[in-house]
Amino acid sequence: MRSIFGKMILAPAILAAAALATQSASAESFAKVPFNFTAAGKVWPAGEYSIQKNSSNTAVTLTSKKNQQSFTALLGPGEANPTDTNVTLRFDDVNGARALREVQYKYEITSQLDKKALHSEHMVAGGR
Repeated sequence: MRSIFGKMILAPAILAAAALATQSASAESFAKVPFNFTAAGKVWPAGEYSIQKNSSNTAVTLTSKKNQQSFTALLGPGEANPTDTNVTLRFDDVNGARALREVQYKYEITSQLDKKALHSEHMVAGGR
């Protein structure tokens, strides 16, 4: 009797762990940014970036494929736009330099990252 009871509890736990592992692995997207930009007080090179949510889905990490430089920002609820891709990076053009304004990951979005920027022109780089 104990053997059957133990198996009944163990099987759902294994299935739940497998489902979480699948979710975590699929929570990564990529974006190509064709220009240098600033974020978190650093200059980031043009190139391909990995965008990944953390395991608790409360933050998103942007990692440069070129130099493995990374930046993490908290996510909050955002408005869904049917024309948006899975991941969207929004930039502001401030006196010829570009600054990362926000990262949208599906229905969640970071707060405004470039609080000092004058929003004169907005640019978008979508993920896949």
